[in-house]
Amino acid sequence: MTTPPPAAYAARHLYIARHGEATPDESGLTEGGVRQAVLLGERLRGVPLSAIHHGPLPRAERTARLIGDRLTGAVPLHRSAPAGDYLPYIPHKDELAPETADATLARLAEFPEAEREDGPALAREALARFTGPVPGDEPRHELLVTHNFLIGWLVRAALETPPARWLGLNHCNAALTAIRYTPGRPASLVFYNDMSHLPEELRWTGFPPELRA
Repeated sequence: MTTPPPAAYAARHLYIARHGEATPDESGLTEGGVRQAVLLGERLRGVPLSAIHHGPLPRAERTARLIGDRLTGAVPLHRSAPAGDYLPYIPHKDELAPETADATLARLAEFPEAEREDGPALAREALARFTGPVPGDEPRHELLVTHNFLIGWLVRAALETPPARWLGLNHCNAALTAIRYTPGRPASLVFYNDMSHLPEELRWTGFPPELRA
């Protein structure tokens, strides 16, 4: 019996964006958040996107739709639980710096139980669904509209750092990150947290002054 040749794979270009600035009750976007999403859509207009994946929460879905409205041609939107807001990994105390371990674990324990309990399985599904080369011989360009924690998790995985290093990776509203997955090569972080499409007043929304640069 002849063994079939291995399937061909092509590069995946994954663009990742955090949702626009959310209203205080997180039920939607502020006026600034709408502007952020529109400007990000205009930036992505020339990218040959085949799909936009977004989390199920309103702030992510609204951002994805606003981006899609600014693109050339109709790009399908896909609502996805693995693209949602959750804790992707809860580290053990010995994985953290001794001087910050207790405070970090206490802060993570304050998140809703569902985000802590369901998060690791959703994070594994996100890696399987959104990362790595794609079958076939045509490169694929996809956009993932999601939340801060998942972006940190995907960037950590691309850099092959320890699981706990998703902590401390902060991503701004409507900023853009790009990762390229090329067959036979390590994942490449092309750029991270890029806000060049946003005016100064729409950058760093939601971040305290000490985390701004």
